[in-house]
Amino acid sequence: MKGNGQQQLVYRLLLAVDIQGYSKRDVREQLLAQRQLSDALNQAACGVGLDRGHWDKQVGGDGELATLPEGVEPAPLHHGTLMAGPFGPAGDAPIVVQRLLDAGPLRRLLVDDAHRDLAYVVSDSLFEDVVQTGFCALPPEAFEPIKVTAKGAAFRGHILTGRLAQGGDTGGDEYGGPGSRPAAAARVFDVPALVLR
Repeated sequence: MKGNGQQQLVYRLLLAVDIQGYSKRDVREQLLAQRQLSDALNQAACGVGLDRGHWDKQVGGDGELATLPEGVEPAPLHHGTLMAGPFGPAGDAPIVVQRLLDAGPLRRLLVDDAHRDLAYVVSDSLFEDVVQTGFCALPPEAFEPIKVTAKGAAFRGHILTGRLAQGGDTGGDEYGGPGSRPAAAARVFDVPALVLR
C-alpha cells in the first residue's frame, strides 16, 4: 500500500504506538526510548511470526502508525478502510487510531500506576468483532469503555485495565490467559497496540 500512483481503497488492520513523556526527555533519553520501542515492536512482531519490514509505517520521533499487510491477523488497535497518501494513510481508520492513542484515560493509566509500562486500547468496533467474541486471549471483562471527543468528533474504544468485572472468574491469571477462553476451534491472536512509558 504505497502512496505513489493509483489510489486504491483497502481494508486493513492498524496498530499505533507512542512513547509517553517523550518531549520531556533529553536527546540521549529520546534515542534510548526510540531504540527500546523499536526493539519491543520487532520482538512482539517476531513472536507472532510477523515481519515489520512488510508493514507500511508512518514514523514519528516518539512512535508510529503501522498499516499491516493484507492477510495479517493479529489483534491491532483498529481495523477499517483507508487509502495510501503522500504523507501516510488517509481515511477514518488512521484518525480513529490516533485519537484513541491520545486518549486521556489511556495516558492516565501510565501516570496513575508507576508499575505499569504500557497501556492498551482497542476501538469499539474491534472490541465487538474480536475481543467480545472471544477471538483473542484477552477477556472482555478486563476492558473498560471510553469515549474521547476531539476536534468536534466522538471516538469510542475500550482500555485494557486488567481489572475484571465483579464476579468475573476467568479461570486463569488476572488477564484471563489463553486457557480460559475461546473454544478449541478458535484461532487466538494477541499482539499489543500500546503506549509505552
